[in-house]
Amino acid sequence: MKDYTKFVGLDVSKDSISVAVADAGRGEPRFLGNVPHTPEAIRKLMKKIGTPEQLHVCYEAGPTGYGLFRLLISLGIDCIVVAPTLIPKRAGDRVKTDRRDSLKLAKLLRAGELTPVWTPDEDHEALRDLVRARHDAKEDLQRARLRLVQFLLRHDLRSPQGVRNWSVKHREWLNSLHFEKSSLRIVFQEYLHSIDEVSDRMKRIEAEIHEQAMRSVHAPVIQALQTMRGVAEVTATTLVAEIGQFSRFSSPRQLMSYAGLVPKEYSSGATRWQGSITKVGNAHIRHVVVESAWAYRYSPSLKGQLLVRQKGQDPEARRIAWKAQHRLHKKYSQITSRGNAGKKAAVAVARELMGFIWAIGCEIEKKQAEAISAA
Repeated sequence: MKDYTKFVGLDVSKDSISVAVADAGRGEPRFLGNVPHTPEAIRKLMKKIGTPEQLHVCYEAGPTGYGLFRLLISLGIDCIVVAPTLIPKRAGDRVKTDRRDSLKLAKLLRAGELTPVWTPDEDHEALRDLVRARHDAKEDLQRARLRLVQFLLRHDLRSPQGVRNWSVKHREWLNSLHFEKSSLRIVFQEYLHSIDEVSDRMKRIEAEIHEQAMRSVHAPVIQALQTMRGVAEVTATTLVAEIGQFSRFSSPRQLMSYAGLVPKEYSSGATRWQGSITKVGNAHIRHVVVESAWAYRYSPSLKGQLLVRQKGQDPEARRIAWKAQHRLHKKYSQITSRGNAGKKAAVAVARELMGFIWAIGCEIEKKQAEAISAA
C-alpha cells in the first residue's frame, strides 16, 4: 500500500470542480477553491498540489462519467470513483454545498471510509451505453403503445376477440381504422407513427448489439452466457456490459449483492429476521436476471433456440448451464408448491441464477487469460 501524503476530494459538476485537500495525519482538511472542469486546469491544479506519488484523489460517480478518472490515471495519480449512496452521512446534517462536499470527501478518503465503484474501460463503457440505449428505447415503445391504447379506449375502439396486441393481425386491424373527424385522424396517425419510429430505433440498436455480441472483445463471454436457459443475446450483452469483469467478484454472493438480490436482514441477540431483497445495486442486472428466471418454471430440456445457441460453445459452460436447469427448476417448483406466489419464486431463482452466471463468466475469462499468456 502506498504512503500518500495528500488526500484530494473533488466535487465535480459540469462546468467546475470544487477542490479540498487533507494532509496525512489528523489535521482538518482545507478548501482550495474552484477550478474549471477542463483538462488543462486539472493538470495545473494537480501539479500545484503535489507530485503524483503523493496524491490520492476521489470524486463521486455522476453524470460526468469517467473522463476525469482516466485523465488522472494518465497523469500517474491514483484515483477512485466513489459510490454516492455509500458515503457516510452525519445524522441531522441538512446543509449541502460544493465546498462542504469536497471537504467531506477529502476527510473520508483519508480515513478509508469511502467505497469505490468499478470503473469500466472505454470498450465496456461504450457497450454499457449501447444496452442502456436499447432499454430506453424499449421504455419509449411501451409508453407510445400505451398512449395509442388509451386513445382508442376513449373512443370505445377495442381489438377483435382473440387478437393479441401488437401482433400482425393487431397491426392489420389498426391500419383498417378510419376516423371521420380530421383532428382524430391526425392524432391516430401521429401515435401510430411514433410507435413505428421507436420500433425502427430499437431494430438499429439491436443490430449493433448483435454485431458486438459476435465480433467484439466481449464476444466469447457473451456467447458463453447464452448457453443458459432464458439468457439470449440482449440479456447476455446487458450482463457483460453492466458487470464488466466477472472475476472481480471473489464469490457469487458478492455478485448477487451487487445486483441487489440478497435479502434484507435484521439480527440482534437471539432475534434474526430476513425480508425481501434489498434492491440496493445495479437495477439493470436485476431486471434482466429476474426476467430470465421465469424460464426455469419449465422442466429441463435442450431444444429450439437454446440448442442453437449452445452449438460450438465451451463444454464447461454447457455443463454449468445444464446443471442450472435442473437445480433452478427444482427450486422454483419447491417454492411454488409451498403456496408462495410465482413472483417470489422467480426472484429466489434469479438470485441463484446469478451464481451460475458468475461461474460461466469466470470460466471464460480464465480461459481467455490463459490463451493470451500462451500467445
